[in-house]
Amino acid sequence: MRSAWLLLGLLCLSACRRQDAAEPTGPSEAARLEAAAHHGADAVFKPSGKTAAGEYVGFDRNLYPGDQRLAELHKSFAYAGFWLNNPPGETSNSWAGKRLLLRKAGFGFLVLANGRLDAEIKRSKLKPDALGTQDAVSAVAAAKREGFPANTLIFLDQEEGGRLLPEQAQYFFAWTEAVSESDFRAGAYLSGQASPDGTGPDGKPLMVTTAQDVREHIAAEHLPPVAFWVQQDACPPAPGCTLAAPLLKDSGTMDAPVWQYAQTPRRPSLTRTCAATYAPDGSCYAGATPDLFVDLNVAGSPDPSAGR
Repeated sequence: MRSAWLLLGLLCLSACRRQDAAEPTGPSEAARLEAAAHHGADAVFKPSGKTAAGEYVGFDRNLYPGDQRLAELHKSFAYAGFWLNNPPGETSNSWAGKRLLLRKAGFGFLVLANGRLDAEIKRSKLKPDALGTQDAVSAVAAAKREGFPANTLIFLDQEEGGRLLPEQAQYFFAWTEAVSESDFRAGAYLSGQASPDGTGPDGKPLMVTTAQDVREHIAAEHLPPVAFWVQQDACPPAPGCTLAAPLLKDSGTMDAPVWQYAQTPRRPSLTRTCAATYAPDGSCYAGATPDLFVDLNVAGSPDPSAGR
């Protein structure tokens, strides 16, 4: 009987070994390398660009600065803008595929999706809301393809300021709602600079910011929240092209998590009092060498999009 049980045990052990050999014993090589890259990036996440107020300076630009410039830039900046599609005026996206390199270099992220100008919305064969939904689906797919985690905040680049025109509003809120219904969160890069908005009953000119207009739409229509990356480079409140960042609360847009306070090229009519902080060609080279212009931002987090 003992011999029979021993034989049965040996047969079972042999079968179990064959079964174990046939099954994966751990993650695939691709998954292992991805995990290793992520672990290494986490180990070096030592945010730079911290202000005296405990906020963080970051940069954005349409063109990827180049792998060899990341260490230099990280000396001054905690996070970088990251385009998911072709930036304004570009026919390709040089940021594509660079997320892990930026992550390993210690950067947080401002994740951006280029939106449509009003003329593009009007030319489209799709209705504005259908176009906004389509573009949102593309942005989410690109974010997943780049490896951004769930709940990453994606900012829709709304380039044109002032009150949204009807077709712009349809596109904008179809986009933000579609992203909000995905695994990601919706934000918008938009103007915090006041623009003319008709005249009041007393005949005096009225002013509005795009951020104010969007906020009014959200409140009136009970829409999902949108995080604001507000653009306001007028001096004051902006200090111009300097790493001595202003306080985020002084942007003029309440509760905005990110403020772009300097851009390239500077807008002369808004930056007269801080013109000396920019280069003679109107570019902002703060924190970089003279051949690498940037836009400057201040945020309350070293990773404003939570994209690491």
